[in-house]
Amino acid sequence: MAMFTDGLINIYTRDIEAAIHFYRDLLGLNETFRTPTEGTPEHIEFQVGGFTLGLGTVQAAERVHGVEAEPGRPAMALVFWTDDVDTDFDRLTAAGVPGLIAPRNVGNNNRNALLKDPDGNLVEIVAKVS
Repeated sequence: MAMFTDGLINIYTRDIEAAIHFYRDLLGLNETFRTPTEGTPEHIEFQVGGFTLGLGTVQAAERVHGVEAEPGRPAMALVFWTDDVDTDFDRLTAAGVPGLIAPRNVGNNNRNALLKDPDGNLVEIVAKVS
């Protein structure tokens, strides 16, 4: 039996430049791959900790996979751990990121907030309450 060895989450975007700005510049994820390498990419990957996030354009999803992507339909949330939810929420919303739920304690010693990326996908930021 074959065994899977690695994986990533790939989300589709209507505006890859806006998505790159959000994930790389605002969240600080490390870019590890892009194609094509010149001009506007149609696929890009980022890493944070042991997690890989891929972004693909809706056009590439249709052309390569035959998928009609609908970014922003809240079927999932990307969750990122941080040291300070309040500071990061304030920084991100000040940069124009839509905040849905302001930082709050949610139990299990966690504090979280909910935002939206440029396509409307849910992004949760979480920290342990000290």
